[in-house]
Amino acid sequence: MPPRPANVSARSVDDYRDSIEQLLRPLAARVVEYVAVPEASGRQLAEDTRSPIDLPVFRNSAMDGYAVRAESVVVAPVTLPLAGVVAAGAPGRTPLPRGAAVKVMTGAPLPPGADCVVPVEDADAHGDKVTIGRGRHVGEFVREPGTDVRRGELLVAACTTLAPRHIAALAAVGLAKVPVFAAVRAAVITTGDELVAAGSVLRRGQIYNSNGIALAAALAANGVTVVSVAHSTDDPARFRALLAAATSAADVVFTSGGVSKGDFEVVKEVLEPLGGEFGSVAMQPGGPQGSTVVDGVPVLSFPGNPVSTMVSFEVLARPILRRLVGLPEVDSYELPLRTAVPRSPTGKRQFLRGKLIRAQSGEPTASTRHPTAVELVSGPGSHLVASMAWADALVDVPAEVSALPAGAIVRVWSL
Repeated sequence: MPPRPANVSARSVDDYRDSIEQLLRPLAARVVEYVAVPEASGRQLAEDTRSPIDLPVFRNSAMDGYAVRAESVVVAPVTLPLAGVVAAGAPGRTPLPRGAAVKVMTGAPLPPGADCVVPVEDADAHGDKVTIGRGRHVGEFVREPGTDVRRGELLVAACTTLAPRHIAALAAVGLAKVPVFAAVRAAVITTGDELVAAGSVLRRGQIYNSNGIALAAALAANGVTVVSVAHSTDDPARFRALLAAATSAADVVFTSGGVSKGDFEVVKEVLEPLGGEFGSVAMQPGGPQGSTVVDGVPVLSFPGNPVSTMVSFEVLARPILRRLVGLPEVDSYELPLRTAVPRSPTGKRQFLRGKLIRAQSGEPTASTRHPTAVELVSGPGSHLVASMAWADALVDVPAEVSALPAGAIVRVWSL
């Protein structure tokens, strides 16, 4: 993104996001590694995985009760002799005598000859006999082998991002490891002499560093493994050292700060000689942007104001990263504004923080279920980071719009 003359418009959001997608596309060709099933949650499956066994493995009882032959309980009530007990985990190989019953637990194998189960609620045991209160049909409360999945059937498809339900299925068929794509690894570097770590005593002119923590949290929430979070002063040597460490450990590096047109822009100073492209994107907040490839690793450089950093991630990087790691697209809506936008910078897409309105009561809610409207949270300033805690959506005001009345339809997506 080379510098543009003052009379040339800034790059559009869509155009710049497309360039980032091209930059990150090679990350889709990740190596495959085998990980233990308990550690595979959130990882993207690299191959179709088929069941190595039938599930259920054997005929078993769906209830605590009594295994019988259906022919023995055609006329009920009927009293039958008890021929034993089969617990879950027992072999259960002793055949069921005709005209008898065997007590079984849920999941216990059915004795050969039994073809239905009478739930314990419909029976009354006394000594070595049981009275069955009602008849049963063949197959009732019996789990047959393979009725869940057959050996060789597809269990989980390739490119699925493994959720707890997938982990349960993989474990249930006895798989110890599964092939997954190597995680996308990211490093974060924040910059600025004014930033100090939380817990420090602020001196005049200093602020707490929220960008590193926020970017790391955003990356992790979107399926990316964060390998390091570091902070650089405005000293170029310090930034170069942190950048070298980041590119050696990560697949993509995110920086914040140091990309504008002022003095002490350490990111721009170090990366422009390496081929970095810095300039303006027609968005607010988040106009100054930069991108570089350092030693084969993409480096995305966001502006340093906290809201600018987070909006840049949400608009420019989050959709691409989610596709890379196999997560579903972010929920988006066309909704009416509850509050007006009195002014918006013509020629720039403005991204405002909003709160979704729930259909049930019409009150603001953190839930994105059935939203019917959106109201704005705080103002457009890029320093208003605390107000983002109250927002659960971004409101996209088009570049050609200078103001919007309450009731106008806007594009919204969930944070």
